[in-house]
Amino acid sequence: MATFTLGIEEEFQTIDPVTRNLRSHMSKLVEDGKITLKERVKAEMHQAVVEVGTNICHNIQEAREEVTYLRKMILDLAEKQNLQVAAAGTHPFADWVEQLITPDPRYDEIIDEMRDVARGNLIFGLHVHVGIENRDEAIQIMNAVRYFLPHIYALSTNSPFWCGRNTGFKSYRSKVFDKFPRTGIPDSFSSAAEYDEYVNLLIKTKCIDNGKKIWWDIRVHPFFDTIEFRMCDVPMRTDETICLAAIMQALVAKIHKLHRMNLTFRPYHRMLINENKWRAARYGIHGKLIDFGKQEEVEYNVLVVELLEFIDDVVDELGSRKEIDYIHQIMAMGTGADRQLAVFEQTGSMNAVVDYIVAETKIGLD
Repeated sequence: MATFTLGIEEEFQTIDPVTRNLRSHMSKLVEDGKITLKERVKAEMHQAVVEVGTNICHNIQEAREEVTYLRKMILDLAEKQNLQVAAAGTHPFADWVEQLITPDPRYDEIIDEMRDVARGNLIFGLHVHVGIENRDEAIQIMNAVRYFLPHIYALSTNSPFWCGRNTGFKSYRSKVFDKFPRTGIPDSFSSAAEYDEYVNLLIKTKCIDNGKKIWWDIRVHPFFDTIEFRMCDVPMRTDETICLAAIMQALVAKIHKLHRMNLTFRPYHRMLINENKWRAARYGIHGKLIDFGKQEEVEYNVLVVELLEFIDDVVDELGSRKEIDYIHQIMAMGTGADRQLAVFEQTGSMNAVVDYIVAETKIGLD
């Protein structure tokens, strides 16, 4: 039986406590972190970004323990460097032009190829790996799960501001990342062989040097036996991260179960799913998505109920009902974007928004 292991990666902002702007940690945070966290902490292209990733977790409870521990450790390490840590998809007012790039041949190569598109990619995401051993099965599950990506993405929206402006989007992070090649909703593939043929063609023609430079919203990982979900803004609270990861795991388990019962889930064209992704980015949980089966718009809160009903028969097998039920809390209090916007509306201060994100990032760590 498939175990649907989990791996969770979160990207955090390092903040100057006085200016509230992003501040480079000059790799000191990562160097100190590697003493205890080893490969679970790493630098990113911009020096004000730090990423942490869990070990392989066998259930959602293990994942919560790891995510909580890693957040605590990063907060402690940052404090020793007189820094704060914030979890949001974009910084409310930082200007990417002013941000330092981490010295590294890999990042030098990306910047040499992509120039300001790479330099301007000052964004912070959540990536979740769900274990699936059979790659052909993983491709078929990826094809089906694509339909639900906008539903999950809407719950994660946490980047309404960019360079000091209210963008009008609940997630502007995805608009920034769209400038990169090989992003967004992927096409469907008939088999792992067809997928490998596509990757190998890109490598042969020097578009990429390996499959990790395919940055889709979901991908069958080129080196691990996982399906990797990549579309979410990093959420403010640990509970939100764990809820989203539990939903992703449950969707993979449900599609897997349908396949084992010789049942299928109707695949939809990437172009149609993109319509819902746009709506999720713009309106978050307060808009309507399209039900392409019914060919009509549906309020997001109705779709959440349908999503929960769809995965309900695998949730208890996975032991994740409590974690998934947090979705009701997100719907009640709003996503990170909703809460950031509310603080700005009340205060008119971007600094107050940063302070709020920093405070929310610590919730649930005690």
